Amino acid sequence: MTPPTSDALLSRMMALHPKIIDLTLDRVWRLLAATGHPEKSLPPVIHIAGTNGKGSTQAMIRAGLEGMGKSVHAYTSPHLARFHERIRLSGDLIDETALTDLLDECLAANGPDPITYFEITTVAALMAFAKTPADYTLLEVGLGGRLDATNVIDTPALTIITPIDLDHQQFLGDTLAEIAGEKAGILKRGVPCIVGPQQDEALDVIEAKAARLGAPLWVHGQHWHVTREGDRLVYTDETGLLDLPLPALVGAHQIQNAGAAIAALRALNAAEPAFDAAMTDVTWPARMQRLRHGPLIDAADGSELWLDGGHNPAAGQAIAATFAGLPQRETHLICGMLNTKDVTGFMAPLSEFASSLTAVSIPDAPATLSSQQTAEHARTAGFAADESPDVRSAIQTITKSHPGARILICGSLYLAGDVLKENG
Repeated sequence: MTPPTSDALLSRMMALHPKIIDLTLDRVWRLLAATGHPEKSLPPVIHIAGTNGKGSTQAMIRAGLEGMGKSVHAYTSPHLARFHERIRLSGDLIDETALTDLLDECLAANGPDPITYFEITTVAALMAFAKTPADYTLLEVGLGGRLDATNVIDTPALTIITPIDLDHQQFLGDTLAEIAGEKAGILKRGVPCIVGPQQDEALDVIEAKAARLGAPLWVHGQHWHVTREGDRLVYTDETGLLDLPLPALVGAHQIQNAGAAIAALRALNAAEPAFDAAMTDVTWPARMQRLRHGPLIDAADGSELWLDGGHNPAAGQAIAATFAGLPQRETHLICGMLNTKDVTGFMAPLSEFASSLTAVSIPDAPATLSSQQTAEHARTAGFAADESPDVRSAIQTITKSHPGARILICGSLYLAGDVLKENG
């Protein structure tokens, strides 16, 4: 009999709970107990929450730690092309054999009991991390913080809260203060927290929670500062000044993410090589990524092709700021989004620099908006909008009418993942 693949096992996991998201920690604690409490045997944990910049900040911290010779586990979500991207063991993506064995073990321990896909796969990741030696573990929150499946570490080495904005209101609350309260749920008694740039309403909530727990805060604008000066990044705190290369990740918003990563490395007493490595060695797909090779580049026929998975109003503003800093070029968007997002809020800042938007639906995404619905939102946001059956067709149509243009594919990490798979 052929052993099951990881995809088959993951499909079984999807069927264990009728909801994709059902925030509680009860099921996670049950499965952790059944698997011998792997969360108690992890290398020192850096736990990262926030609305925007979690993944980029984590990627820079990982690059920095590895740059000074440390081995690092990393957990992130969602994946783009393959689930394996979510679990990085001591520097390398988990391989298929290890992943299938792990998922099989996790399914056997859970049995038929209800548990969400994210919960059971998070426990699987913690099991993998507990079995494999490393110097550090980086855990990225999936949704919120307080009731997120990753929030099971009693005493992490460090927590980080990146910028908070309105997103996932149906689960986290309608106001910035309510959402910040959920994100601040990762704070632990006596554990330092690096806080990225925040609106006052969110920062007030974080500071109040930290005061109750006696958790020291290192807050952007108070305890650390970061700016771009020409082609350099300048970071300052009470320890002194660092003059570093700009981060390899494109976009003005990556400066603040870099600052949080540097502050975290400072808090971990990182050696000097870590700081340059965090800037120059970092890679993070689908975050203002310039596509340079592959079938979609061939279809673009000389047009400039970019990809970004941002999907909320703050991400729209960050993308707009990034494109404002690029050499001027006629720009067109290809956009697909989920029906759970503030679509018009995401698009509005983009209408200031893009000439048109071509709407697509996201393949195999149950919550996708149709291309017609996305186009309607785009017109509300001020775009001249068309529809296309898929990304490749949209690229070919734009390139035919506007040869040599700049094209940005955007609106969803799920769409970005589909693009990366199609582009090889």
